[in-house]
Amino acid sequence: MQQLGDLPATMRAVVCHGPEDYRLEECQVPNIGPGEVLLRVKSAGICASDLKCYQGAPLFWGDAHREGYCQAPVIPGHEFVGEVVALGEGAGEKYSLKPGDRAVSEQIVPCGSCRYCRRGQYWMCAVHDIYGFRQATFGAMAEYCRLPARALNYRVPDSIPPAHAAYVEPLACAIHAVRRGEIEFDHTVVIAGAGPLGLGMVAAARQKNPRLLIALDLDDNRLELARACGADLCLNPGKVDVIEAVRERTDGYGCDVYIEATGHPAAVEQGLHMICKLGTFVEFSVMREPVTTDWTIIGDTKELNIHGAHLSPHCYPIAIRMIEQGLLPMDRIVTHELPLERFQEGMELVADGTQSVKVTLAPCHSAI
Repeated sequence: MQQLGDLPATMRAVVCHGPEDYRLEECQVPNIGPGEVLLRVKSAGICASDLKCYQGAPLFWGDAHREGYCQAPVIPGHEFVGEVVALGEGAGEKYSLKPGDRAVSEQIVPCGSCRYCRRGQYWMCAVHDIYGFRQATFGAMAEYCRLPARALNYRVPDSIPPAHAAYVEPLACAIHAVRRGEIEFDHTVVIAGAGPLGLGMVAAARQKNPRLLIALDLDDNRLELARACGADLCLNPGKVDVIEAVRERTDGYGCDVYIEATGHPAAVEQGLHMICKLGTFVEFSVMREPVTTDWTIIGDTKELNIHGAHLSPHCYPIAIRMIEQGLLPMDRIVTHELPLERFQEGMELVADGTQSVKVTLAPCHSAI
């Protein structure tokens, strides 16, 4: 095993024990085996899904219709970057990593043996071990994080600041969602939601160069960020009738592609009325509650293409390159970097949504 200096026996980590029961604890530094990597975590983002798990959303904790996804107790955190401090046998060669490098890891560690993995559709792995939610893949809201042997790891250039590199995961998800939209040059594209993921979608969609790229959000400050990411037009649904505004700019037809990234059921209904016949609706969000809508719009009325978007297959290298090339205003997107012990404050900032855009934790650094 290759190792960067002596490692401590214990570390500080945030541990999820249940909804609204997250604690800062002293834990064992993970041991690694062949093919595994140990990171000293430099930055870990707080995702909207982390917040929903914290708040007790049924997807993570279960209800009468499904088993919960979260396996507590577990260390949360699936958006992260760290310094390689130890490499198990074969890991350095497999990932082209050496001690001292910075690395990120795709949020899912595929099992390699289920039907989806055998078909190369690893992001839909039936086991679905995602960092920060499952016992097999403890996350990175800790001073150290183990990357299992089946992890998908990538080196990050030193020129990218750690808090910006933690944004690789949400940006990669955004890129995949945009790919699912199958955007063409003559399309009008609407991105609903200008949070961290929606902003990444705007930046990714800009690279597709559609005829008109529109961002929607209830926060005018976030709309200004969306403009900086490449939106041609920014509309606030709280101030204007956005459905009518989009129709006016498309000769009454509506948008060709609508990507939902708000997590609010109203945005689904809005999109179904805004989109043109034969359009493509991309659903990305994890919803807090079920969505009820007129299903007839999808079939008999408009014959829509409904595409889901999950995780970020084959998108991490693209996301790393976009950040490295300065295609997003990262200093404005990453608004907070807090020390690990202020994780509760970080959750509250994400829940409030008006004082922050991207909130990160710096387990091994002081607050900035």
